[in-house]
Formats: sequence, structure tokens, C-alpha cells
Amino acid sequence: MIKGKTIVVGVTGGIAAYKSCQLVSDLVKEGCDVHVVMTANARNFINPITFETLTGHKCLTDTFDRDFEFNVEHVALSQRADLFLIAPATANIIGKLANGIADDMLSTMCLAADCDVIIAPAMNTKMYVNSIVQENLEKLRRHGFVIIEPASGRLACGDDGKGKLPDIPVLMAYVHRQIAYGKDCRGLRILVTAGPTAEPLDPVRFITNHSTGKMGYAIAEAASLRGAEVTLVSGPVSLAPPLFTDCVRVQTADDMFREVTERLPQTDILIMAAAVADYTPESYSEHKIKKSDSDMSIPLRRTRDILAYAGAHKQAHQTICGFSMETRDLLENSSRKLSSKNCDMIAANSLSDSGSGFGTDTNRITLITREQTRQLDLLTKSEAAHRLLDELLSLRNNTGK
Repeated sequence: MIKGKTIVVGVTGGIAAYKSCQLVSDLVKEGCDVHVVMTANARNFINPITFETLTGHKCLTDTFDRDFEFNVEHVALSQRADLFLIAPATANIIGKLANGIADDMLSTMCLAADCDVIIAPAMNTKMYVNSIVQENLEKLRRHGFVIIEPASGRLACGDDGKGKLPDIPVLMAYVHRQIAYGKDCRGLRILVTAGPTAEPLDPVRFITNHSTGKMGYAIAEAASLRGAEVTLVSGPVSLAPPLFTDCVRVQTADDMFREVTERLPQTDILIMAAAVADYTPESYSEHKIKKSDSDMSIPLRRTRDILAYAGAHKQAHQTICGFSMETRDLLENSSRKLSSKNCDMIAANSLSDSGSGFGTDTNRITLITREQTRQLDLLTKSEAAHRLLDELLSLRNNTGK
């Protein structure tokens, strides 16, 4: 996703500088052209040779190094970089940047950068919450800098609190969000549902299905990476919510109906990837139902149909995509659903297809609209999510939404 991108990584003088080695290594593995700029204090923690070995480039430390080309390296590199990331960022570099001070290679290059700049603060908790540091961070935000909230935990100084450099996957997620994809979903409010619902019978038992939420979570992540404002309404799953999304946890079909319909008027695109229960127990027992020697039947009542409600109340600016999981007559059943629920698109898949369905990391989906039916190859769920978004954006463009 970021292969070929030029990324400048700034490293300042904090104990968390050791994590920057793994960060740089991971960026190089993804095919990035990585250049590292270190402050003088950072060299007390990490030898520049480490970064030079990882990147294949000379580590930049001295503004007046005569080995650089005549075109003034700090300006040239800043202008061709796709992203500037400072991790860890001490209170010192934050203060310099917030007040326009450029007195070393890192601060000079950063202020000369034409690209997005991400700042990952890491310091003692009391330093981080200091009102001066917070004012400087807020000032950087106002000027367009992206600030990553530090993690909480035990710090090198022995204190416990906020101030840790986030784990590498979090830093990489911010990199992907900034430069991995074009922002063709910017300005759109996308609501995604994911996972199963759990319909309680008593305090011990419930009725559910095999959905793991992987497809819906992949769609939510893809939409956020492409710039959308994403709300994820999720049934009970074991997945961590994707970064940059507003995740709303629910249990039952009624819960999901309430949360979706409440947000529906403000939604531009609704993607119903959740496996919502069609039926729920007619009554709930406050105590565990004891077994007996005879058989037992469980009366069920129909749940409210979220997709049908959304289709019936669809506004002119809205696009609705439903999902259809079938075991037979895939196209016939899914096409009927497209019409009866007043959807713009149905993403259909069959449990009989190898690599598709619940719990897998891949999916083979068929995208059905009123104009065409397009069967996708077997893809990762992330790839399938992006293809689905491509189709929805095309639909919106063709209808002038």
C-alpha cells in the first residue's frame, strides 16, 4: 500500500527511540524509501549506523554536513517526501515546531516539509500533561500536524500513566491512513454494521450465528483509510475496533436497529455487513431455564428489519448496500433482496464457495446492482472491502450523489 513512498522519520532524544528501529525496519519492508533524521540527543540512545544499515541511506544529523549535495539536502528531501513522522517526539521538539524554531537538522527539515507531518509524543506523564506542552500540541493541530495520542502504562522513569510511544502497529496505521490511499471518501459519513447479534433466552443462553465480523471490520477500516468519517455498529466479536472509527457495541438485533436508525439521517452510505438475527425469543427468563425430561420448544418473534427500514426511509443523498449470505440460489435470492429492500447494491456470497463465508480471511463476493452483476475473484477481505467501496463510489458518481 505504501511501496515506493518516501518517508522521513525524525528521532529525538527519548528512551523510546529504540522503538524507532523497528518502525524504520517495518517501513523498509513495505517498500518505502526511508530517511532518518536524528537530533544530537537521540544519538545518545541509538547509534546512527543502526538506521543507516536499515535504510541504506546516511542518517542525517548535522545541518552543515559538507558531505551533502550542493542543493541543500534538508530542503530537497523535505520537498520530495510523501510523509514526515517524528517518533518519538520529545517536549523539546514539540515546543520548537510549535513556535517556528529551526535550530537543528530535524526542526529545519520539518518546518520546510511540503507533506503531512505526524507527531508521536513520548515523555514523562507530568511533562505530557503540562499545560504548556498541551498548548503546543494544540497549536500544532491547528496548523495541520497530525498528533498521535501516547499510550498509557509504566514509563522508563518508573511512573505509570500516559506518555508511552504507541506500539509499532499503531504508528504504521497512522502512516497508512495518511499516504496509503487516495482520500476519495473524504467528506462522506459511512455507517457499517458488522458481526452477529446475540438474542438472549435466559442469563446463560442466547441464539446467535457464526459471524466473526471480519468482513464488516475490513470495510470500516478501508473506508477510514480512504478519508471517510466511519461509524461501526458491531455485534459481539473478538476483534479490536479499527483505528479512526467510532465503534458502537451492541448485543441484540433490537440494539442494532436502534443504533443504526438513530444515525441513519446523518449517513451518506450505509453498509449492512452484520449477520442480524431474523428471530428472537418471544420471552426472556430472568432465571436459568432448567432442563426437564420432556422436549422444549422456544417461541420466536420476528425482529425488526434494519435494511428494509433503511430502504424505506432512504434520502436522496444516501446509498445503501446490503449483504446476502446464501447456501443456494445466490443470484436469485440476492437480486430479490436488492429490489424488496430498496438497496443500491447487494454484496452476495455463498457458504458453498471455498474461502468464503464466516471466519475466513478471504471472501468471494458478487456485487449486484440494478444495472449489472459483477463477480469478484477470491480476495482477502481487505481487498474485497476496497473493491466494494470502489463500486459504491462509482454508483454515487453515476447518480450525481
